[in-house]
Amino acid sequence: MLASIFNKTRPFNYVIIGALLLMAFISYSISQQTFLGWQGILYGIFYFATIVGSCFLVNFIALKNDLSRNNSYTILFFFIFLLFFPTIFKNKSILISNFLLLLSLRRLISLKSMKNTKEKIFDASFWIFLAALFHFWSIVYILLVFISIILHVSRDYRNWIIPWIALFSVIILFFIFNIFSQNQLLEDVFNKSYISFDFTYFENIYQNIALAVFTSIAFLFFIFMLMTLSSKPMNMKTSYKKIIFSFLLGIAIYVLSAEKNNSCLVFTLAPLAILGSNFIENQENKILKEGTLYILCFFAIFFFVCQL
Repeated sequence: MLASIFNKTRPFNYVIIGALLLMAFISYSISQQTFLGWQGILYGIFYFATIVGSCFLVNFIALKNDLSRNNSYTILFFFIFLLFFPTIFKNKSILISNFLLLLSLRRLISLKSMKNTKEKIFDASFWIFLAALFHFWSIVYILLVFISIILHVSRDYRNWIIPWIALFSVIILFFIFNIFSQNQLLEDVFNKSYISFDFTYFENIYQNIALAVFTSIAFLFFIFMLMTLSSKPMNMKTSYKKIIFSFLLGIAIYVLSAEKNNSCLVFTLAPLAILGSNFIENQENKILKEGTLYILCFFAIFFFVCQL
């Protein structure tokens, strides 16, 4: 049933995801009393808009670059994974940083066309360095820029210089805004720039179990992609490699992050949603396909409700 509903890119599917996402966001916000008063409501609208934008940006990246077939599995998986870690809904810095990294990923994936490569490298680098101002360890994502240069345009030495120009541009903008904030921005960035390997942050047992189940699912989808990568069309292999590296860098961001919590895993959700979409698309057994989606939905709803 679920697989047959989302096996096409129908507008109705997006309405379903949008409505369910709104219900989940409101339920969690009320439960946690996150957005109180008129100012809180305005913040809530901004947070929700960022989440919706991220959902549709992931879907756009997958469909526009043929990383998934003509279906809605990618956006469905992204929504399911969000429910595993509802603390994402109230983490402004994480939401903004992840959205900016998705803008970067979009530009890097489109490098395969070999058009306007320098502009795309600059844009991707700029978004990454900007994302680092909101969540410092997002900066490790810059490795994906250099990986993309190696895969596509390594012979032109100017392409290796462009990321540093983007860094210089962001630094200038940062110090301009820092002056107006009376050094508050600088202090905020430095306070979150240390490395923490403290994984004892769980507020309840359900966060712990959700992470364990999520890790198992991620491992399955990741291994499946590695095993099927050689069968992908030659012109698509570099794009899938970037998705794989994006997932690994998302894990690195989570591991290195200061003030660690499950919301830091948001950086893995977009690439994992694409990996999951490929897993479902390649299942010829309808029972296995439907069963996988129903099991994931069950876990997502269970963990979401338990963390309210």
